[in-house]
Amino acid sequence: MISLEFLITSLIVVLIPGTGVIYTVSTGLVQGRRASIYAALGCTAGIVPHLMATILGLAAVMHTSALAFQLLKYAGVAYLFYVAYATWRDKSAFAVDGSAARASARELVLRAFLLNILNPKLTIFFLAFLPQFIDASQGQPLAQLLSLSAVFMAMTFGVFVVYGLVAHAFRKRVIESAKVQRWLRYSFAAAFAGLGARLAVSDK
Repeated sequence: MISLEFLITSLIVVLIPGTGVIYTVSTGLVQGRRASIYAALGCTAGIVPHLMATILGLAAVMHTSALAFQLLKYAGVAYLFYVAYATWRDKSAFAVDGSAARASARELVLRAFLLNILNPKLTIFFLAFLPQFIDASQGQPLAQLLSLSAVFMAMTFGVFVVYGLVAHAFRKRVIESAKVQRWLRYSFAAAFAGLGARLAVSDK
């Protein structure tokens, strides 16, 4: 059964700005509302492997294997730094005339998917988070876990879409300032680099 406590806790977790939120917001600013929805979809899809790892018990293996954790962690670090570099170098991303090249829907989804799938902290998080809301008295723990996962993913997608749409509205009002464009681009690049650095120095 989906409890109010689970819904509130999940909402708080989803609302906290992280890699997915930053990517969705930056995509909404750069390419508009439709692109931000694709980004939200990719971020949500990137949760699936972590949830499956939790359900299948692979998270426990990764939690006890320092090598597995480190390999996945540094793959994520490398990708975050790549995204930071690409954001910093992309001088035309905030063009308002629509003439600049735009990433395809597939590219947007794939980038967002990789951002989340390469974050080992998500697997550990779900391993510790979801079981707290399993009611042993109801039986069928797998079915409960799947239900909780589905609700969490739906909430993630909804919140991320809202973030993207708000970013798009902001773009309409302020983005025409070259100074603001430059500040936002460098801020997003720094945010991605900072997330990568934090992941690099984090322990299990």
